[in-house]
Amino acid sequence: MKIRKLLALSLVFLLVLGLVTGCGQSSEPPKEEEKSGGEESEEKKIKVGLVYDIGGRGDLSFNDSAYAGLKRAEEEFGIEVTDLEPSSGGEDREQLLRLLAEDGYDLIFGVGFMFTDHIAKVAEEFPDVKFGLIDGAVEDIDSDSNITCLLFKEHEGSFLVGAAAALKSKNGKVGFIGGMKSPLIERFEYGYLAGAKYINPDIETFSDYVGTTGEAFKDPVKAKELALKQIKSGADVIYHASGASGVGMLEAAANKILAIGVDSDQSLTATDEQKPYILTSMLKRVDNSVYFTIKDFIEGKFQGGYRIFGLSDDGVGYAVNEYNKDLISDIQPKLEELKEEVVNGEIKVPADKNEYEEFLKTLK
Repeated sequence: MKIRKLLALSLVFLLVLGLVTGCGQSSEPPKEEEKSGGEESEEKKIKVGLVYDIGGRGDLSFNDSAYAGLKRAEEEFGIEVTDLEPSSGGEDREQLLRLLAEDGYDLIFGVGFMFTDHIAKVAEEFPDVKFGLIDGAVEDIDSDSNITCLLFKEHEGSFLVGAAAALKSKNGKVGFIGGMKSPLIERFEYGYLAGAKYINPDIETFSDYVGTTGEAFKDPVKAKELALKQIKSGADVIYHASGASGVGMLEAAANKILAIGVDSDQSLTATDEQKPYILTSMLKRVDNSVYFTIKDFIEGKFQGGYRIFGLSDDGVGYAVNEYNKDLISDIQPKLEELKEEVVNGEIKVPADKNEYEEFLKTLK
Protein backbone atom coordinates (compact mmCIF):
# COMPACT_ATOMS: atom_id res chain seq x y z
CA MET A 1 0.00 0.00 0.00
CA LYS A 2 2.75 2.43 0.91
CA ILE A 3 4.50 1.73 -2.39
CA ARG A 4 1.29 2.39 -4.33
CA LYS A 5 0.76 5.70 -2.51
CA LEU A 6 4.34 6.74 -3.24
CA LEU A 7 3.94 5.90 -6.94
CA ALA A 8 0.68 7.89 -7.12
CA LEU A 9 2.29 10.93 -5.44
CA SER A 10 5.26 10.69 -7.84
CA LEU A 11 2.92 10.69 -10.86
CA VAL A 12 1.03 13.74 -9.54
CA PHE A 13 4.35 15.58 -8.97
CA LEU A 14 5.53 14.83 -12.51
CA LEU A 15 2.22 16.03 -14.00
CA VAL A 16 2.40 19.31 -12.06
CA LEU A 17 6.02 19.81 -13.09
CA GLY A 18 5.11 19.22 -16.74
CA LEU A 19 2.29 21.75 -16.57
CA VAL A 20 4.51 24.38 -14.97
CA THR A 21 7.24 23.80 -17.55
CA GLY A 22 4.72 23.95 -20.39
CA CYS A 23 3.38 27.29 -19.15
CA GLY A 24 6.87 28.72 -18.83
CA GLN A 25 8.04 28.17 -22.42
CA SER A 26 6.86 26.93 -25.77
CA SER A 27 8.12 23.70 -27.20
CA GLU A 28 8.17 25.41 -30.67
CA PRO A 29 10.54 28.17 -31.72
CA PRO A 30 8.86 31.63 -31.81
CA LYS A 31 7.54 32.81 -35.14
CA GLU A 32 9.17 35.77 -36.89
CA GLU A 33 6.23 38.11 -36.20
CA GLU A 34 6.49 37.25 -32.49
CA LYS A 35 10.16 38.20 -32.50
CA SER A 36 9.45 41.60 -34.04
CA GLY A 37 6.44 42.45 -31.92
CA GLY A 38 3.83 41.31 -34.46
CA GLU A 39 4.70 43.82 -37.21
CA GLU A 40 7.82 44.75 -39.08
CA SER A 41 9.01 48.19 -37.96
CA GLU A 42 8.92 50.85 -40.63
CA GLU A 43 12.25 52.12 -41.96
CA LYS A 44 13.04 55.56 -40.53
CA LYS A 45 12.49 58.35 -43.04
CA ILE A 46 15.21 60.91 -43.63
CA LYS A 47 14.08 64.26 -42.23
CA VAL A 48 15.13 67.54 -43.83
CA GLY A 49 14.26 70.95 -42.39
CA LEU A 50 14.57 74.43 -43.86
CA VAL A 51 14.36 77.81 -42.13
CA TYR A 52 13.64 80.80 -44.37
CA ASP A 53 15.26 84.17 -44.48
CA ILE A 54 13.23 87.30 -43.72
CA GLY A 55 10.46 87.60 -46.28
CA GLY A 56 9.59 83.93 -45.95
CA ARG A 57 7.89 81.65 -48.41
CA GLY A 58 5.93 83.60 -50.98
CA ASP A 59 8.62 86.21 -51.70
CA LEU A 60 8.57 85.11 -55.37
CA SER A 61 12.36 85.13 -55.19
CA PHE A 62 15.12 83.70 -52.98
CA ASN A 63 13.06 81.84 -50.38
CA ASP A 64 10.66 80.40 -52.94
CA SER A 65 13.59 79.04 -54.91
CA ALA A 66 14.90 77.23 -51.82
CA TYR A 67 11.42 75.81 -51.18
CA ALA A 68 11.24 74.54 -54.78
CA GLY A 69 14.45 72.54 -54.26
CA LEU A 70 13.13 71.13 -50.98
CA LYS A 71 9.84 70.03 -52.56
CA ARG A 72 11.59 68.47 -55.54
CA ALA A 73 13.69 66.36 -53.19
CA GLU A 74 10.62 65.40 -51.16
CA GLU A 75 8.79 64.17 -54.26
CA GLU A 76 11.75 62.29 -55.74
CA PHE A 77 13.20 60.72 -52.61
CA GLY A 78 10.18 60.32 -50.32
CA ILE A 79 11.81 62.18 -47.45
CA GLU A 80 10.03 63.99 -44.63
CA VAL A 81 10.37 67.78 -44.87
CA THR A 82 9.50 70.80 -42.76
CA ASP A 83 9.91 74.50 -43.56
CA LEU A 84 9.80 77.19 -40.90
CA GLU A 85 9.58 80.99 -41.09
CA PRO A 86 11.36 83.25 -38.60
CA SER A 87 9.68 86.13 -36.81
CA SER A 88 9.46 89.50 -38.53
CA GLY A 89 12.84 90.58 -37.20
CA GLY A 90 14.47 87.16 -37.50
CA GLU A 91 15.46 87.05 -33.82
CA ASP A 92 14.46 83.38 -33.54
CA ARG A 93 16.65 81.99 -36.34
CA GLU A 94 18.89 80.11 -33.93
CA GLN A 95 15.94 78.86 -31.91
CA LEU A 96 14.29 77.39 -35.01
CA LEU A 97 17.50 75.65 -36.10
CA ARG A 98 17.90 74.14 -32.63
CA LEU A 99 14.26 73.08 -32.58
CA LEU A 100 14.72 71.05 -35.77
CA ALA A 101 17.97 69.53 -34.53
CA GLU A 102 16.38 68.47 -31.24
CA ASP A 103 13.45 67.00 -33.16
CA GLY A 104 15.72 64.55 -34.97
CA TYR A 105 16.14 66.25 -38.34
CA ASP A 106 19.10 64.84 -40.28
CA LEU A 107 19.84 67.80 -42.55
CA ILE A 108 18.87 71.42 -41.87
CA PHE A 109 19.14 74.45 -44.18
CA GLY A 110 19.39 78.10 -43.19
CA VAL A 111 18.39 80.35 -46.10
CA GLY A 112 20.53 83.48 -46.13
CA PHE A 113 23.86 84.85 -44.92
CA MET A 114 22.29 86.09 -41.68
CA PHE A 115 22.20 82.45 -40.52
CA THR A 116 26.01 82.21 -40.56
CA ASP A 117 26.74 82.65 -36.85
CA HIS A 118 23.62 80.74 -35.80
CA ILE A 119 24.45 77.67 -37.89
CA ALA A 120 28.06 77.71 -36.70
CA LYS A 121 26.85 77.60 -33.10
CA VAL A 122 24.07 75.02 -33.47
CA ALA A 123 26.19 72.75 -35.68
CA GLU A 124 28.78 72.58 -32.91
CA GLU A 125 26.11 71.56 -30.41
CA PHE A 126 24.73 68.85 -32.75
CA PRO A 127 27.76 67.26 -34.46
CA ASP A 128 25.70 64.37 -35.85
CA VAL A 129 23.31 66.70 -37.72
CA LYS A 130 24.27 68.11 -41.13
CA PHE A 131 23.66 71.77 -42.01
CA GLY A 132 23.40 73.64 -45.30
CA LEU A 133 24.11 77.38 -45.17
CA ILE A 134 22.90 79.28 -48.24
CA ASP A 135 24.83 82.45 -49.10
CA GLY A 136 26.93 82.41 -45.94
CA ALA A 137 30.47 81.25 -45.24
CA VAL A 138 31.52 79.80 -41.90
CA GLU A 139 35.27 80.27 -41.56
CA ASP A 140 37.83 77.48 -41.20
CA ILE A 141 35.72 74.45 -42.12
CA ASP A 142 36.74 71.57 -44.35
CA SER A 143 35.19 68.54 -46.02
CA ASP A 144 34.85 66.76 -42.66
CA SER A 145 32.67 69.53 -41.23
CA ASN A 146 28.95 68.98 -40.69
CA ILE A 147 28.35 72.34 -42.43
CA THR A 148 28.31 72.87 -46.18
CA CYS A 149 28.25 76.49 -47.36
CA LEU A 150 26.35 76.96 -50.63
CA LEU A 151 27.65 80.02 -52.42
CA PHE A 152 27.01 81.62 -55.80
CA LYS A 153 28.79 83.85 -58.30
CA GLU A 154 25.94 86.35 -58.36
CA HIS A 155 28.16 88.91 -60.05
CA GLU A 156 28.55 86.66 -63.11
CA GLY A 157 24.82 86.28 -63.69
CA SER A 158 24.30 89.96 -62.91
CA PHE A 159 26.91 90.86 -65.53
CA LEU A 160 24.78 89.24 -68.23
CA VAL A 161 21.56 91.00 -67.21
CA GLY A 162 23.50 94.26 -66.95
CA ALA A 163 24.59 93.77 -70.54
CA ALA A 164 20.98 93.01 -71.46
CA ALA A 165 19.87 96.25 -69.77
CA ALA A 166 22.38 98.33 -71.74
CA LEU A 167 21.49 96.62 -75.00
CA LYS A 168 17.80 97.41 -74.46
CA SER A 169 18.07 100.88 -72.95
CA LYS A 170 16.91 103.69 -75.23
CA ASN A 171 17.76 106.49 -72.83
CA GLY A 172 21.27 105.30 -72.02
CA LYS A 173 20.30 105.14 -68.33
CA VAL A 174 19.79 102.02 -66.19
CA GLY A 175 19.18 101.43 -62.49
CA PHE A 176 19.78 98.98 -59.66
CA ILE A 177 17.81 98.55 -56.41
CA GLY A 178 19.31 96.45 -53.63
CA GLY A 179 17.70 95.19 -50.45
CA MET A 180 20.04 95.24 -47.46
CA LYS A 181 23.31 97.07 -48.06
CA SER A 182 25.88 94.27 -47.66
CA PRO A 183 28.82 92.66 -49.48
CA LEU A 184 26.50 89.95 -50.81
CA ILE A 185 24.05 92.33 -52.47
CA GLU A 186 26.93 94.49 -53.70
CA ARG A 187 28.05 91.51 -55.79
CA PHE A 188 24.74 91.78 -57.67
CA GLU A 189 25.17 95.53 -57.99
CA TYR A 190 28.72 95.70 -59.29
CA GLY A 191 28.31 92.72 -61.60
CA TYR A 192 25.25 94.41 -63.12
CA LEU A 193 26.90 97.82 -63.47
CA ALA A 194 29.95 96.18 -65.06
CA GLY A 195 27.80 94.39 -67.63
CA ALA A 196 26.06 97.62 -68.57
CA LYS A 197 29.34 99.53 -68.83
CA TYR A 198 30.94 96.75 -70.87
CA ILE A 199 28.28 97.25 -73.54
CA ASN A 200 28.20 101.04 -73.27
CA PRO A 201 30.98 102.72 -71.28
CA ASP A 202 29.06 105.99 -71.42
CA ILE A 203 25.82 104.62 -69.98
CA GLU A 204 24.51 106.39 -66.87
CA THR A 205 23.77 104.16 -63.87
CA PHE A 206 21.77 104.61 -60.67
CA SER A 207 22.06 102.52 -57.50
CA ASP A 208 19.85 102.66 -54.40
CA TYR A 209 19.35 100.41 -51.38
CA VAL A 210 16.15 99.84 -49.44
CA GLY A 211 17.98 99.74 -46.09
CA THR A 212 20.79 98.42 -43.92
CA THR A 213 19.01 95.65 -42.00
CA GLY A 214 17.17 92.45 -42.89
CA GLU A 215 13.91 94.39 -42.95
CA ALA A 216 15.07 95.82 -46.28
CA PHE A 217 14.16 92.54 -47.96
CA LYS A 218 10.47 92.94 -47.23
CA ASP A 219 9.67 96.59 -47.87
CA PRO A 220 8.02 96.80 -51.33
CA VAL A 221 6.72 100.31 -50.62
CA LYS A 222 10.27 101.69 -50.24
CA ALA A 223 11.49 99.74 -53.27
CA LYS A 224 8.67 101.22 -55.35
CA GLU A 225 9.59 104.73 -54.21
CA LEU A 226 13.21 104.17 -55.23
CA ALA A 227 12.19 102.76 -58.60
CA LEU A 228 9.92 105.72 -59.32
CA LYS A 229 12.77 108.08 -58.40
CA GLN A 230 15.08 106.34 -60.87
CA ILE A 231 12.42 106.35 -63.56
CA LYS A 232 11.96 110.08 -63.04
CA SER A 233 15.74 110.46 -63.53
CA GLY A 234 15.48 108.71 -66.90
CA ALA A 235 16.26 105.06 -66.15
CA ASP A 236 14.37 102.85 -68.58
CA VAL A 237 15.65 99.48 -67.33
CA ILE A 238 15.90 98.62 -63.60
CA TYR A 239 17.28 95.48 -61.94
CA HIS A 240 16.53 94.58 -58.32
CA ALA A 241 18.18 92.27 -55.80
CA SER A 242 15.89 92.93 -52.87
CA GLY A 243 13.88 89.79 -52.15
CA ALA A 244 10.20 90.44 -51.44
CA SER A 245 10.80 94.19 -51.71
CA GLY A 246 11.25 93.72 -55.43
CA VAL A 247 7.49 93.38 -55.85
CA GLY A 248 7.36 97.15 -55.43
CA MET A 249 9.93 97.69 -58.18
CA LEU A 250 7.95 95.48 -60.56
CA GLU A 251 4.82 97.50 -59.82
CA ALA A 252 6.63 100.75 -60.57
CA ALA A 253 8.08 99.39 -63.81
CA ALA A 254 4.80 98.17 -65.31
CA ASN A 255 3.65 100.36 -68.22
CA LYS A 256 6.70 102.59 -67.91
CA ILE A 257 10.05 100.78 -68.31
CA LEU A 258 11.65 97.35 -68.49
CA ALA A 259 12.33 95.45 -65.26
CA ILE A 260 14.80 92.66 -64.46
CA GLY A 261 13.89 90.21 -61.71
CA VAL A 262 16.18 88.15 -59.53
CA ASP A 263 16.78 84.65 -58.13
CA SER A 264 13.64 83.01 -59.59
CA ASP A 265 12.12 83.56 -63.03
CA GLN A 266 9.89 86.39 -61.87
CA SER A 267 7.88 86.75 -65.07
CA LEU A 268 6.33 83.37 -64.21
CA THR A 269 4.86 84.72 -60.98
CA ALA A 270 4.29 88.36 -61.91
CA THR A 271 0.83 89.78 -62.54
CA ASP A 272 -0.53 89.90 -66.09
CA GLU A 273 0.03 93.67 -66.09
CA GLN A 274 3.71 93.24 -65.18
CA LYS A 275 4.69 90.29 -67.41
CA PRO A 276 5.11 92.29 -70.67
CA TYR A 277 7.62 94.60 -68.97
CA ILE A 278 9.95 92.03 -67.42
CA LEU A 279 12.94 91.81 -69.73
CA THR A 280 14.42 88.80 -67.90
CA SER A 281 15.47 87.63 -64.43
CA MET A 282 18.91 86.82 -63.11
CA LEU A 283 18.51 83.19 -62.13
CA LYS A 284 20.25 82.13 -58.96
CA ARG A 285 19.65 78.41 -58.69
CA VAL A 286 19.14 78.14 -54.96
CA ASP A 287 16.67 75.36 -55.78
CA ASN A 288 19.43 73.28 -57.36
CA SER A 289 21.80 73.88 -54.45
CA VAL A 290 19.20 72.60 -51.97
CA TYR A 291 18.17 69.65 -54.12
CA PHE A 292 21.71 68.43 -54.85
CA THR A 293 22.79 68.81 -51.23
CA ILE A 294 19.87 66.61 -50.15
CA LYS A 295 20.66 64.12 -52.93
CA ASP A 296 24.30 63.91 -51.84
CA PHE A 297 23.22 63.37 -48.23
CA ILE A 298 20.87 60.53 -49.20
CA GLU A 299 23.62 58.90 -51.27
CA GLY A 300 26.16 59.21 -48.46
CA LYS A 301 28.17 61.84 -50.34
CA PHE A 302 27.59 64.87 -48.12
CA GLN A 303 30.71 66.99 -47.77
CA GLY A 304 31.39 69.94 -45.55
CA GLY A 305 33.20 73.05 -46.69
CA TYR A 306 32.26 75.33 -49.56
CA ARG A 307 30.40 74.68 -52.79
CA ILE A 308 30.25 77.50 -55.33
CA PHE A 309 27.79 77.73 -58.23
CA GLY A 310 28.45 79.98 -61.23
CA LEU A 311 27.88 80.43 -64.95
CA SER A 312 30.03 77.41 -65.80
CA ASP A 313 27.61 74.99 -64.13
CA ASP A 314 24.40 77.00 -64.66
CA GLY A 315 24.31 77.94 -60.99
CA VAL A 316 23.46 81.44 -62.21
CA GLY A 317 22.11 82.67 -65.53
CA TYR A 318 19.24 84.57 -67.11
CA ALA A 319 15.66 83.60 -67.87
CA VAL A 320 14.06 83.03 -71.25
CA ASN A 321 10.43 81.92 -71.44
CA GLU A 322 7.21 82.40 -73.36
CA TYR A 323 6.61 85.79 -71.79
CA ASN A 324 9.94 87.44 -72.54
CA LYS A 325 11.24 85.60 -75.60
CA ASP A 326 10.13 88.36 -77.96
CA LEU A 327 11.81 90.99 -75.79
CA ILE A 328 15.13 89.21 -75.42
CA SER A 329 15.56 87.06 -78.55
CA ASP A 330 17.36 89.80 -80.51
CA ILE A 331 20.10 90.16 -77.89
CA GLN A 332 20.46 86.50 -76.89
CA PRO A 333 23.36 85.77 -79.27
CA LYS A 334 25.35 88.60 -77.69
CA LEU A 335 24.52 87.42 -74.17
CA GLU A 336 25.62 83.88 -74.99
CA GLU A 337 28.85 85.22 -76.44
CA LEU A 338 29.50 87.16 -73.23
CA LYS A 339 28.68 84.09 -71.15
CA GLU A 340 31.36 82.09 -72.97
CA GLU A 341 33.90 84.85 -72.43
CA VAL A 342 33.18 84.94 -68.70
CA VAL A 343 33.33 81.15 -68.36
CA ASN A 344 36.60 81.04 -70.32
CA GLY A 345 38.13 83.76 -68.17
CA GLU A 346 38.36 86.31 -70.97
CA ILE A 347 36.16 88.66 -68.94
CA LYS A 348 36.83 88.96 -65.20
CA VAL A 349 33.61 90.19 -63.62
CA PRO A 350 34.05 92.47 -60.58
CA ALA A 351 32.41 91.46 -57.30
CA ASP A 352 32.98 94.59 -55.21
CA LYS A 353 33.58 98.31 -55.52
CA ASN A 354 37.38 98.13 -55.77
CA GLU A 355 37.26 95.46 -58.49
CA TYR A 356 34.58 97.47 -60.31
CA GLU A 357 36.75 100.59 -60.37
CA GLU A 358 39.65 98.56 -61.76
CA PHE A 359 37.30 97.01 -64.32
CA LEU A 360 36.22 100.47 -65.54
CA LYS A 361 39.88 101.35 -66.25
CA THR A 362 40.09 98.46 -68.71
CA LEU A 363 37.22 99.94 -70.74
CA LYS A 364 38.96 103.23 -71.44
